[in-house]
Amino acid sequence: MKISELARKAGVSTKAVRYYESLGLVTPVRLDNGYRDYSADDLRRVREIRALSRLGISVDRTRPFLECLDVGHEHADDCPSSLAGYRAAIDELTTRIDALTERRTELIARLRSAAARNFSLSPRDQERTKMTNLYELPAGLPVPEDDGAARHLAATAVPELTLPSTTGETVRLHDLGEGRHVLYVFPLIGTPDVDLPRGWDDIPGARGCTPEACDFRDHYEDLTAAGAASVHGMSVQTTDYLRGVVDRLRLPYAMLSDTEFRLAKALELPTFEAGGERFYRRLTFVIRAGKIEHVFYPIFPPNEHAQQVLAWLKSNPA
Repeated sequence: MKISELARKAGVSTKAVRYYESLGLVTPVRLDNGYRDYSADDLRRVREIRALSRLGISVDRTRPFLECLDVGHEHADDCPSSLAGYRAAIDELTTRIDALTERRTELIARLRSAAARNFSLSPRDQERTKMTNLYELPAGLPVPEDDGAARHLAATAVPELTLPSTTGETVRLHDLGEGRHVLYVFPLIGTPDVDLPRGWDDIPGARGCTPEACDFRDHYEDLTAAGAASVHGMSVQTTDYLRGVVDRLRLPYAMLSDTEFRLAKALELPTFEAGGERFYRRLTFVIRAGKIEHVFYPIFPPNEHAQQVLAWLKSNPA
């Protein structure tokens, strides 16, 4: 067969065939007219070279496998020399993997170090750095629509629940004390070194927990001046994790942890799933005298939500 036919059947280029021939790995017969004539054995050899090359075995190291075919073995790896070739390739790959793993470990360590060092900066300071993704909302986020999942909550009594706080104490949701209390519920606050669940930005209302937390931070004094006796954030993340969030973001208020969705069960709150896990949908309560006085749902944009709560408090003085 001609070189073009061999190359087509073997799935390689004619240039590759000529290269194999220059190394003596393929030796076609020369016809009287000077053209090369490749046999079925040549085709098998080229296919073997291609298969081994795809596994990372260099072309010049395929000789032991081809020699195994030359002596009559059915398979190119029936010979001890072929097995030694496999072992050599595996050893080289292991060395490369170890080197890449070491580099990856160092990169992760540097990323986490930088995250811990810079994550607590204000959004204005973050604009001077490259690490702005958690503070800024990507353009084109889907806007959540009111699906009616929170219409039953207004004027509802707060269930008798006690949740752990990042202060180390516990908070009785049904007995927060006199005055108005703001409880904003959010899905997930991430960190710069950990990816958000796959497809997170495509879920309406999922993205923006860090900007929301920072908005409540930046307007905390305004909220208390407008009549909020307390402000709390809440998610299904653990208390230890949320304590780290409070420290990194320098939040002046505490976070509550509801890892078992106790509030969701008691009030039939809306949730969603992403990456095989369940999360709260974003919503906010204004609680007064043990009852839900007002509900914000859906919430968008999250980076302006504290200002929305503030506007409501000013428009509805106690």
